[in-house]
Amino acid sequence: MSLRINEVVPDFEADTSQGPIRFHEWIGDSWAILFSHPKDFTPVCTTEFGAVATLDTEWKKRGTKVIGVSVDGVEEHKRWINDIETYCGNDVHFPIIADEELKVSKLFNMLPAEAYMPDGRTPADSATVRSVFIIGPDKQLKLSMTYPMTVGRNFAEVLRALDALQTSASHGVAMPADWTLGQDVIIPTSVSEEDAKTKFGEYDTVFPYLRKAKLPE
Repeated sequence: MSLRINEVVPDFEADTSQGPIRFHEWIGDSWAILFSHPKDFTPVCTTEFGAVATLDTEWKKRGTKVIGVSVDGVEEHKRWINDIETYCGNDVHFPIIADEELKVSKLFNMLPAEAYMPDGRTPADSATVRSVFIIGPDKQLKLSMTYPMTVGRNFAEVLRALDALQTSASHGVAMPADWTLGQDVIIPTSVSEEDAKTKFGEYDTVFPYLRKAKLPE
């Protein structure tokens, strides 16, 4: 069974390109994004790691740590990082977990329990390891997405989703389709009209169950 929203994510110890970590301790009081890859030195994954490195200042602005996971070892990761930096023109500041034994991939239900890595393994052997997990400071899973091998992830969407999750957590609101920072939010149906007026002032009632408002300054 996949990890469910609001479940505490598994804790684990692992070697990374920046040294050993214990996952929950590494997250600390931050938000975190774990994004996984089936193998180093693969074309789509190289472009994705480059996209994450390019967004380094955006993750930091949002108090969010990012960490990659791939099924190769630390030395392969370090060599691959050189290619990623050459490709995107930015330094890779985040660690990459060495998941050679598939421990993390199995803990996060990206691979079946009986999966193993054969000699001469290829990305197809771990094709389902193409996921993104956004984790809150409470170590609970807030959002997950899984992509096929051929489709590069849109990290602008990951960033947008992170903004929405953080806004929802801090203001107790919901977000409409395609929402971005600065746009109107949705007042939950659990909030009474009186409380909505107190918190938001004027708001737009589209339907009794759909009320839109600007966030308080």
